[in-house]
Amino acid sequence: MFKHLVVPLDGSKLAEAALPVAAGLAPVLKASVTLLHIIERNPPEEVHGEPHLTDAAEAEVYLRQIAAAAFPGVLGVRTHVHTAEVGDVARSIVEHGEELAPDLVILCTHGRGGLRGLLYGSIAQQVVGHGSTPVLLIPPRATSHPAAFACRRLLIALDASSTHDEALQPAVELAQATGAVVHLLMVVPTLGTLKGDQVAMRKLLPGTMSAILDIEEDGAEVHLRQHREALEAAGLKVDVEVGRGEPANVIVKSARRAKADLIVLGTHGRIGVDALWSGSTAPKVSARSHLPLLLVPLGERPGGQA
Repeated sequence: MFKHLVVPLDGSKLAEAALPVAAGLAPVLKASVTLLHIIERNPPEEVHGEPHLTDAAEAEVYLRQIAAAAFPGVLGVRTHVHTAEVGDVARSIVEHGEELAPDLVILCTHGRGGLRGLLYGSIAQQVVGHGSTPVLLIPPRATSHPAAFACRRLLIALDASSTHDEALQPAVELAQATGAVVHLLMVVPTLGTLKGDQVAMRKLLPGTMSAILDIEEDGAEVHLRQHREALEAAGLKVDVEVGRGEPANVIVKSARRAKADLIVLGTHGRIGVDALWSGSTAPKVSARSHLPLLLVPLGERPGGQA
């Protein structure tokens, strides 16, 4: 369960979008919080239009001010400034996993933008790609939300292969702690949204491929029914849905209909060019949704995408 939350901050208001979610979850989860700042080597003068925080002493003062303002009355809030300059901030955040031992990293999805941001991914995406700790991504639009964050409904996206069931346990524990309703979703493609080798089969044998997808839909319904029965036996309220279409679009639309406060995905951590060409679902959902996105690292699966 999530008992230690780490929130990396670079001194910008945009990065502070992660704070309301961390402050809302910490008391509910009875979790400690570490606010982390990493001194970057050869940094730009500004970050997101604000002066870059490069002095260790100033960073420590900043983190302490944030701790007092964002977590009033919350016990177990610590600050940590990594004073040795680093060239790779994302990798340094991951490497702090051994030192700080977080159960969850919470950070805003802001990046450098432009072609570099597209090809190499934001710092948040790189943390996901390099690490093995679950990451809760907070979109920049969350800065306009009220300070309080409550998780009343969460959407968990699974897949037909059962690989993404690995993301189910931490999500269920989060739902139990917050009292949230669980919306389980599985997405089966349509003929028009098939990818890879299946496209050739669709062209050669469209009738056969259509029948295979219908069978997959039936299997998804059985799979979700089994999960629903198990979770309801554990005391949770559960909704289930099988969607058809392109996964990211279906996930985002389903979350909107379900009025979810948070989306949960299993991910193999594809970032940068790999994600751009593989059509990974997680970066697409992150880009298209205004909701916090909990990414749970999965084991390796040949040919798998997330």
